[in-house]
This record gives sequence, structure tokens and C-alpha cells, in this order.
Amino acid sequence: MTSLTAYDDLPAGLAQELAHAGLEPKEVYRTIVTALGEDLPDHGDVDVTSAATIAADARATGDFAVREEGVVAGLAVAALAFHVVLGDDVKVTDRVPDGTRVRPGDVVMRVSGPTRGLLTAERTALNLACHLSGVATATAAWVDALAGTGARVLDTRKTLPGLRALQKYAVVCGGGVNHRFGLADMALVKDNHVIAAGGVVPAFEAVRAAYPQLPVEVEVTDLDQLRELLDAGCERILLDNMSSETMRQAVAITAGRATLEASGGLTLERAREVGETGVDFVSVGALTHSVRVFDIGFDLDEVP
Repeated sequence: MTSLTAYDDLPAGLAQELAHAGLEPKEVYRTIVTALGEDLPDHGDVDVTSAATIAADARATGDFAVREEGVVAGLAVAALAFHVVLGDDVKVTDRVPDGTRVRPGDVVMRVSGPTRGLLTAERTALNLACHLSGVATATAAWVDALAGTGARVLDTRKTLPGLRALQKYAVVCGGGVNHRFGLADMALVKDNHVIAAGGVVPAFEAVRAAYPQLPVEVEVTDLDQLRELLDAGCERILLDNMSSETMRQAVAITAGRATLEASGGLTLERAREVGETGVDFVSVGALTHSVRVFDIGFDLDEVP
């Protein structure tokens, strides 16, 4: 594969920015290297189209311009992709902050450097920025739909393999809230756990006994299970596939004794109705598992 910049030789400021955003810079670097490896899998491989059509000493500047309304995310990741390919021989300017709401035609980043290298990095940079901006834009649509209801939108673990941290970062850029990152930082008792344990309360109490320091959430499918868990002291309960009317009853029964999360079968069209039931959160797997990519283009300036 074409020689890539080592992690330790990348701009310290960019790595610090990623870390400040809650991302692990080395993991982001590895993701980019893996993606570039799909384009150039073997040592010595080159971008044959660029090598054939562009002079080795040619230099250019290109714009990342958005083609629709939405929220951008992952621009720092895209910038890092250019640095991985070109090292210090690339200049990134005019980059807007992740989480910025944009309109068609807005330039969100400019990149200057050797033309061949810019085009070698282009697709990896765009794949990441377009996907993460799609996640942020979808999340922002839910945030807007829930505005004023008191409910907030949560992501899930239904993420693409290897991209969980980046996708969850994009959710935050869109104004959403992260649910648990993995199976060890929070207990979520679902239907199969309930069956295995013999009921919602036995399952809740088993987790509380084994891991008293961890937060515990339990899924319920009816109001009787909800009442049982409230009596047992459960402080976070997931309402699974309930009608809006049943959710309203659940809110009234709970009366502030637990945090309530709505989940299952939720759509953006139904978002406000669900938020107005009084639940605290709505969780939406579609934010990460089936989001539409956001349209960003990379266009080189015309050569005079």
C-alpha cells in the first residue's frame, strides 16, 4: 500500500481535538488506515487513475461543499484522512465545527496539497464525513421533533462494526444522547434475560446484587411489570413497543419514581406524540443502523 503517515507524525492539534470530543485518536487513525487499505491493499499500490492523469508535481485546492440542509459531523476525521495520506504536505482551512447546521452550497472545509494525494484520500474522507453527517442530521431531526416535550433522543448499540465510537459521537453532534457504549458499562435487562431469570424483578435483583455499582435498566412490555419494578426500586425502565396511551398511563403510574425510555417501532412522524406522553427518553436504532448518508461533495478549484 502507498506509504502512509505514522500516527506519531500527525498534527498534535488534530489529535487533541479528537480526544477533546471524546474520541480515541489512535482508534480513529486505525479506522482511516483500514479504510485506505480497502482502496490500496498492497504495499506499493497507487491510485492508478490519478497517477495516469495528474502530473506528479501538480498541486490543488478543493472545497468540501454541502448539497443539502443538515448538520455536519466528522470533518476532523475527514481532515485526518488527508493528513494520513499526505502528512505535513497538506493544509486544511475553513473547517466549520462539527455540529454546525448547514445549507446547500456552504463550504465546510478547504484542503490544499499535492493533487494526486488529495484524490487518493478523497473517498475515505467523504465516506466518513458523509456518513457521520447523516447520523448527526437524522438525530437533529428527532431533536427538532421532540423540542418542547422534555423528551430526549437516545442512540443504541445498533451500530456498524468498528464505527460505534464515531457514530455515537455524531449522535451527540446532532443534539442526541448516548446510551451505553458496551455490555459492561450499564446493565440493560431485556426480554430474554427476564425469561432466563424468571421475571422482571428477579432479573433486576440479580443484576443489582452482582453489580451494585452499575446503573440498571429493565425492559417491560406491560403496566403490571412496570408496577412490580417500581415497587422493587428500579430507577430506569424501558417501555417496549407500547402505544402512546399506554405510555401516558405508565408516566402517571411512575409519578417521577423512575426514568422512562420509550423504544420499539418509533418513527419520526410519531416522535412528538410519544414525547408528549411524558417519557424522558426515546431510543432510536435507526440513527445508526440505517441512516441515509449526507450529501457532501469535494471539488477541486478550476485550473486557470
